[in-house]
Amino acid sequence: MGSGTFFEKLKTIEFEELKTFMERTKRSFEVHQKACKVSPMGVNSSIRFLPPHMLYPLYIDRAKGSRIWDADGNEYIDYQLGFGVLMAGHNHPKLVQALKERLDRGGMTYGADPVDAYEVAEELTKRFRLDMVRMQLTGSEATWIAVKLARAYTNRDKIVKFEGCYHGSNDYLFVSYYPSTAPAMPVREFHSLGVPSHVWRDTLVARYNDLNSVEYLFKKYGDDVACVIVEPVAMNMGVVPPEPGFLEGLRKICDEYGAVLIFDEIKTGAKLAYGGAVEYFGVQPDLVTVAKAVAGGVPFSAVVGKRDIMELIGHGMVAHAGTFNANHLSVTAAKVTLKEILTPDVYGPTRRLSEELAKGYQDILDDKGIDAVVQWIGANGHVYLGVDEPVKDYRGYRKQDSDLWWLIAYAMMNRGVIFEVLTADDQWTVSVAHTKEDVEKTLEAFKEAVSKLT
Repeated sequence: MGSGTFFEKLKTIEFEELKTFMERTKRSFEVHQKACKVSPMGVNSSIRFLPPHMLYPLYIDRAKGSRIWDADGNEYIDYQLGFGVLMAGHNHPKLVQALKERLDRGGMTYGADPVDAYEVAEELTKRFRLDMVRMQLTGSEATWIAVKLARAYTNRDKIVKFEGCYHGSNDYLFVSYYPSTAPAMPVREFHSLGVPSHVWRDTLVARYNDLNSVEYLFKKYGDDVACVIVEPVAMNMGVVPPEPGFLEGLRKICDEYGAVLIFDEIKTGAKLAYGGAVEYFGVQPDLVTVAKAVAGGVPFSAVVGKRDIMELIGHGMVAHAGTFNANHLSVTAAKVTLKEILTPDVYGPTRRLSEELAKGYQDILDDKGIDAVVQWIGANGHVYLGVDEPVKDYRGYRKQDSDLWWLIAYAMMNRGVIFEVLTADDQWTVSVAHTKEDVEKTLEAFKEAVSKLT
C-alpha cells in the first residue's frame, strides 16, 4: 500500500485525498491483495503499479465512450485511455460491430493472412508517404524489427537514441529511458536486470532537442551508426515537441552519414494528425513504427518503410515471423479504425478540445499562483507541476514536482476524472468520444482539486 516514506510526507490535504481514495476503491484494494499472491506486483505490466506514489492499482470492470468504471463501480471521465491507445474511445460502435461480424465468419486467426490485410497496408503507406508495411502486435516488436532492418540495410551495428525516450522493452533500446542522474552529457543506463551488457554496448544516447549532442556522436562513430530512432514528439517525459529544426537536422545528419532515420510513432502515428508526425512536421523518415491507437484498442503494430529497406525481409535475409502477426481481428480493427473512425475530419475537433483542456489547466494554476507549465500538441498534453519554464528535454522533465502531480491525480480521481496516464511521465489523450461537456466537467474538478492546495 505504498511506502512509509510516502505517508510521512503527506500533509493534511494529502492524507484526506488518499483516505477518500481508499474508501472509494475498497474492491480494487481487495483484488490487489489477491493478485499479488499469484502475479508479481499484482499486475501484468509493471507500469500499471508505481510505488511509492500509487497506493494500489485501479482494477477496471467496464468502459464505454469517454467513461470507465472501476471494480467498485466508480465512474471516471477517462483521459488515460489505455495508455493512449483509445483515441477511438472505449467500445466504439463501428469497431464493435466489425469485430462481431469478423467473429461470425470464424475469424480469429488461421495461420494465413486475411484477404484484407493489404488494405490496411495501403492505408498506412498513404498516411506516411512510404512504400511497404509489415505487421506485428506490439510497439516493442515494431521498434525491434525497424532497428534490425536498419542494421541490415547499412551493415552497421550502432544506433542512436535519446535520453528519456522509450521505444519498448527491447534489450538494446531500453537504455536511458529514465536515468537516475542527468549529467552534462547523456549516459547509458539500463533499466532491467538479466541483460548482458554487450547487448546494448552499441546503443548511443543523445539529448532530445539537442543536435550538437547528435553531431558529437556521429563525428565519433558516424561510419558505424546504422540509425537514429526518435519519438518525433517525446511522449515518455510528458509532451515535449521538437524545437524548430530538430527533426530536419536529424534528417540532414542521417543523409550525410548514410544512416537510417526511424520515427517511433507508436504514440503519435494515429493521434497527432492523419499522417502522424510525418504530416505534421513535414519531415520524411526512412522507417515509421506505429501501434497503440491504430487499431482502436486491439493489439496491432506495424513498420512502414521505404521499399529498398523493407524488401530486406525474407528467407535468408532479415527474419520476421509471428503466429499472431496480421491476425484477422487485429486487421479488422485496424481497417475500421483507420478508414472509418480516425478519419481526417476528427483531428481538428480533438485538437480543439485538447487545447481547451490545456489552456483551462494553465489558467487555473496561474490563478492559484502555482508554478506549472502545461504543454500540449494535437490530442495530447501534460501538466508539469513545479516548473516555471517550457520543458524541452529530459533534464527539464526531471524538474517537475512528481509528488504534487500525484496528489492532483488522486484528487481528480476522487472527483471522477483520470486526468492523465497514471505515471507522471505520460500525458492525457482526448478521444473522438470526448465532448465539450466532458472538458468543462474536467476543468471544474481540476479547479476544485487545485483550490484545496492554496
